[in-house]
Amino acid sequence: MAVDMDEFWVFGYGSLMWNPGFRFEEKRTARAFGYRRSLCVRSWVHRGTERRPGLVLGLDYGGSCIGTAFRVAASDKADVIDYLRERELVTHVYKERMMPVQLADGRRVPALAYVIDRSHVQYAGALTATEAAATVAAAVGKSGPNTDYVLNTLSHLREMGIRDQWLEDVVAVLAAGGAASAQA
Repeated sequence: MAVDMDEFWVFGYGSLMWNPGFRFEEKRTARAFGYRRSLCVRSWVHRGTERRPGLVLGLDYGGSCIGTAFRVAASDKADVIDYLRERELVTHVYKERMMPVQLADGRRVPALAYVIDRSHVQYAGALTATEAAATVAAAVGKSGPNTDYVLNTLSHLREMGIRDQWLEDVVAVLAAGGAASAQA
C-alpha cells in the first residue's frame, strides 16, 4: 500500500491509546522500533510528589513498542499539535519527535511521538520490576494512587490485545506484596 506523505499521524503508547483527547480519522495498531514503553518518568504531580515521586510511562530507547497510531485530518493538524504540546510538554520531560511507525497492515508512516528526555531530572532510568513496583506502591499524587495508574494502564493494554511483559512483571510484584518488602 502506498503511503500519502502528507498524512499526519500521532503515535500513542500509554493513555493516548485509550484517551487521545483529539479528533482523528483513522486508528490503527502500530509498532515503533528502537523504543520501548517504560515506567521511567518520575511523576511529581499527578501520581506522586517531588518528595515521593511516582512513575508514569515514557517512550524510552531500546526494543520496540506496540501502540496506536491515529491519522489526523489536515484541517485538524495544528489544533492537535497544540493540544498535544499542552498535554505532553508540561515539564518538558518528553521530546517531540517525528518517527517512523509500522501499522498493522504493514505500511510505514511518519508519526508524531513523545520520547523521554534522558537528561531531564524526572527521568528515572532503567528500573527493575521490583524497583518500579516499590516506587509505585509508595506514591500518591493529585490524580490518586500510582498503583491505580499502573493497574489501569495494564488493563487497557490487555483489552487492546497488547502484551507488555515488563509492566506485567511490575504488577505481579505489586500483587505479591513484594513492593512493600523492597522498600524496607
